[in-house]
Amino acid sequence: MDAFSSSFLSSTFTFPSLTTRPPIAPSSLPQIPSLNISAVRIEEKQPQSLTAETSSQSSKTQVHKPPPPPPRRAALPTRNIPKKGAAEPSLPVTIFNALDDVINNFIDPPLRSSVDPRYVLSQNFAPVEELPPTECEVTDGSLPPWLDGAYIRNGPNPQFLPRGPYHLFDGDGMLHSIRISQGRAILCSRYVKTYKYTIERRAGSPILPNVFSGFNGLTASAARGALSAARILTGQFNPVNGIGLANTSLALFGGRLYALGESDLPYSLRLKPDGDIETLGRHDFDGKLVMSMTAHPKVDPETGEAFAFRYGPVPPFLTYFRFDAQGRKQPDVPIFSLTSPSFLHDFGITKKYAIFADIQIGMNPVEMVTGGSPVGTVPNKVPRLGIIPRYAKDESEMRWFNVPGFNIVHSINAWDEEDAIIMVAPNILSVEHTLERLDMIHASVEMVRIDLKTGMVTRHPLSTRNLDFAVINPGYVGKKNKYVYAAVGNPMPKISGVVKLDVSQTERKECIVGSRMYGPGCYGGEPFFVAREPDNPEAEEDDGYIVSYVHDEKSGESKFLVMDAKTPNLDIVAAVRLPRRVPYGFHGLFVRERDIKGL
Repeated sequence: MDAFSSSFLSSTFTFPSLTTRPPIAPSSLPQIPSLNISAVRIEEKQPQSLTAETSSQSSKTQVHKPPPPPPRRAALPTRNIPKKGAAEPSLPVTIFNALDDVINNFIDPPLRSSVDPRYVLSQNFAPVEELPPTECEVTDGSLPPWLDGAYIRNGPNPQFLPRGPYHLFDGDGMLHSIRISQGRAILCSRYVKTYKYTIERRAGSPILPNVFSGFNGLTASAARGALSAARILTGQFNPVNGIGLANTSLALFGGRLYALGESDLPYSLRLKPDGDIETLGRHDFDGKLVMSMTAHPKVDPETGEAFAFRYGPVPPFLTYFRFDAQGRKQPDVPIFSLTSPSFLHDFGITKKYAIFADIQIGMNPVEMVTGGSPVGTVPNKVPRLGIIPRYAKDESEMRWFNVPGFNIVHSINAWDEEDAIIMVAPNILSVEHTLERLDMIHASVEMVRIDLKTGMVTRHPLSTRNLDFAVINPGYVGKKNKYVYAAVGNPMPKISGVVKLDVSQTERKECIVGSRMYGPGCYGGEPFFVAREPDNPEAEEDDGYIVSYVHDEKSGESKFLVMDAKTPNLDIVAAVRLPRRVPYGFHGLFVRERDIKGL
């Protein structure tokens, strides 16, 4: 799934995730009981030409077959790489880093594959260094003239080797942008310069604990919590300045572009004329947003308003709010009828309502006591959908509907019908594996109908395939749409292709009407739909292109694909060879040139 940079843990512990390491080639090295790695800066040689092969060792490894966890590998030799401008570590920093090593080696070593960096950061999940704007080569077809702007995709890319446990969602946010103009393409990869990234880069080592992998069990939580408190007291970091990763998604509203992660405030961005990406800073909307917000705000294409929320481990567990067309934040609407902390990663809007899913993932103290994650499944809980008028000033009109077995992490779209609300979303059928074994997740796209008069909820599947990271034509957010473009898990988090679904079919049958598989050993990410004529009200809904980064694990080469959304085979219109590999990531956005100039 996504980088759920969990608001649960960020609110509870007030620290975010951290650090990472370069790929490790598989070998038959002897097993060792623990990690013993000091801070290491990730460095990757810049490409010499368009045809230069990446230096990543991960491209030479075999594709992992998920069911059996991989054998444990030996740790890398300890080494330190000084950074330009980095001061010598102070005595407190040196002492705290040594204590951190003790925690990671003896108290809470990475024993499970889901938090073992040798497993999590293998192959094309391995991080890369920043890449300045670099010309790309169009190898097949040609880039359409209507594709004028930048496709930007966010994802985790840890700055340092993990000192111990590391989860896929724990990496620093890196943006991979391909700027397209007049048939030319320029790739640029830049970290989001968050407060966490900046202080750790300056220090030359990790400072903040990993949120998703650092608080498993009471002993580990107490140890890392005490160490973090000591770092705060000695001035190594100030949590008031933010602890988030901004590694999940992007949003454009109110004339600003943001990098988002739900454990912190948004970070404002600017795209330079040469294709470079600049982080402008943490944005609090004139002091009106003091805590985190979702990484999945919904922007109404007709009004320009943005709708959002935050969630956390203390009441109110859910708070709903919106931004007007100029990007000004409106007052909070706390939702106290959500009586226990739930994992609310995404939601839906219609022209009349906002829809929230109270699912079977939440705070699980029993698991934490026994050494598990503080975020886990709650098997005896009945999932619910809650609806509230989208311009509500309080929760007096909030209504909840039981929907047994319906656990969604992402929402695709929702709309109003006469006396009813329709929602389309992937239902996680194996919710118990959501955080621990992503490879065992199966997501079935379903359509849900809530009858507002009778209170009856009905649902039916639209496809039997394992589908997630689904998108629509952005011009149809909040209103009835016909087509959905979804990533095919093979298994998650690897994406083997993209399919097109027709959700308007009334017969209960497979709704896939178009498909493009990337081929053996090739994997992509979330597709994104770019309308050919977004300002033409007469344009057909599927008149546009699907874009995505795709990586060939055999050759080590990454490409940017442009596909024709109207064709049954999603024909490739253009393929762009990238000057170096782009790691797998999370969510993206296409920003048109006119919007770039207005930032």
